[in-house]
Amino acid sequence: MSTGPGAHSAPAPATHDSSAAHDSPATAGTTPATADPAQATPATPPVTAGTTPATPETPGTAETSPATAGTTPAAAGTSPATAGTTPAAAGTSPAAAGTSPAAAGTSPAAAGLASRTPRSTSMFSSLKVRNYRLFFMGQVVSNTGTWMQRIAQDWLVLSLTGSSAAVGITTALQFLPMLLFGLYGGVLVDRLPKHPTLLVTQTAMALTGLALAFLTLSGHVQVWHVYVAAFAVGLATVVDNPARQSFVSEMVGPGQLQNAVSLNSANFQSARLVGPAVAGLLITGVGTGWAFLLNGLSFVAPIAGLLLMRARELHVVQRTPRGKGQLREGLRYVAGRPDLIWPIVLVGFIGTFGFNFPVWLSAYADDTFHAGAGAYSLFNTLMALGSLAGALLAARRGTARLRVLIAAAVAFGALEVVAAVAPSLWLFALLMVPIGIAGLTVNVTANTSVQMATDPAMRGRVMALFMMVFMGGSPLGAPLVGWVTDAYGPRIGFALGGLVSMAAATTIGLVLARLGGLRVSLGWHRGAPRVRFVPRARTEEQLATV
Repeated sequence: MSTGPGAHSAPAPATHDSSAAHDSPATAGTTPATADPAQATPATPPVTAGTTPATPETPGTAETSPATAGTTPAAAGTSPATAGTTPAAAGTSPAAAGTSPAAAGTSPAAAGLASRTPRSTSMFSSLKVRNYRLFFMGQVVSNTGTWMQRIAQDWLVLSLTGSSAAVGITTALQFLPMLLFGLYGGVLVDRLPKHPTLLVTQTAMALTGLALAFLTLSGHVQVWHVYVAAFAVGLATVVDNPARQSFVSEMVGPGQLQNAVSLNSANFQSARLVGPAVAGLLITGVGTGWAFLLNGLSFVAPIAGLLLMRARELHVVQRTPRGKGQLREGLRYVAGRPDLIWPIVLVGFIGTFGFNFPVWLSAYADDTFHAGAGAYSLFNTLMALGSLAGALLAARRGTARLRVLIAAAVAFGALEVVAAVAPSLWLFALLMVPIGIAGLTVNVTANTSVQMATDPAMRGRVMALFMMVFMGGSPLGAPLVGWVTDAYGPRIGFALGGLVSMAAATTIGLVLARLGGLRVSLGWHRGAPRVRFVPRARTEEQLATV
């Protein structure tokens, strides 16, 4: 729809100590019983960037967050999420406190467009946490197998049918369960313990890969077998994706969340460098069935990592009790937060129309350049190289600004349009690198900004909505893009996806700017045109958001 020493400059989460994680519910991300902002100590100043907040002596009383102290994050000059504490860790969640960023004096969009946080952080700081290190290493192996299966699956369908539309249908079936059941998966994830849940979902996906390997190696595989396997993987993903996204915060705590999310993406993209290359060798050498077999066996690594984790070192997050209306509650929560809903809408457009690379790249390799599976593997490998670079750059950033998200999304769409008209195979292949950087920046920035702005009690449902919109759009977009590609050629299909992505990013950027009290300023800087957002009225508060 995921090594080296840590940094001395990264703020330590207040719940890093295992005893503190059990003894102080407020710092573990649990909403305290007293959630009225008036109960917070007014004399305590907001937590400043780069410092670790003191642990409250009473779980129900915490340091005053910038929102409850009447100071907006932008005006305070720091984002609570990256200053070492989240609103939930500070004892008051936005939902529980009844105070939204807009009510505190600024719109969430304005705070998100220009939140200022420390930039000095180590690229691999979250790997100091043992549980996350085990999780990370297991995912490296599993993700490599996953990418092998994706390449082999798409190429097998294209070989069996000769149709790009059939590849699109396969992609659609894999992501259709997320579209149909994604929100219910989020409700389940908020109720269930993440650790055993992941053991079940990872085992289910391993069995699916092994079954497809048996059918292919025995020579009995048919295209409908691939369709069923893709749908089965999609069903497991409905629960697996939000569970993995939410489990990251339980492993590393709020202080390392941004870094861990970025490293997850770097993990996924580094596997994307190896997986397609190995898949290409296996397909041309011994056949697609061996790629499916190795993918099924690769799940041994994440399952072993989960079994070796120390449960006492996980950060305690209170599970949501079973009750009625929890799905509607999650939707209302997102609907009332512009800083959540607009990034989700943007990734929905890009996921539906801009990320249909299995359809486009297989068609370019087979129809446009007539270069076969080796070229398809090369395109995916070069895109993975760019995505890995984008993920590592994101891991070094100490912030997840919405304006970075908008700029990356516009660049992503524009690069797709340029690649669509590339006249040669090598120029097209080289353009996969910047496309990978821009696409990964969109994904990581949106994912991080949404997770860090969400109350931990709501995180499963919100991330399920995020993944449903991002991945669930494929059942709608992939067949349409596949039909356009078959009817009018790969160049038209690729250009259409880029134009839709660019238009969506521009429109949502203007919406967020308006919500943030900003306007577009056109001018010249050193002889070149420059477009930027400036405050409509230069009040002290709005100047802080520039």
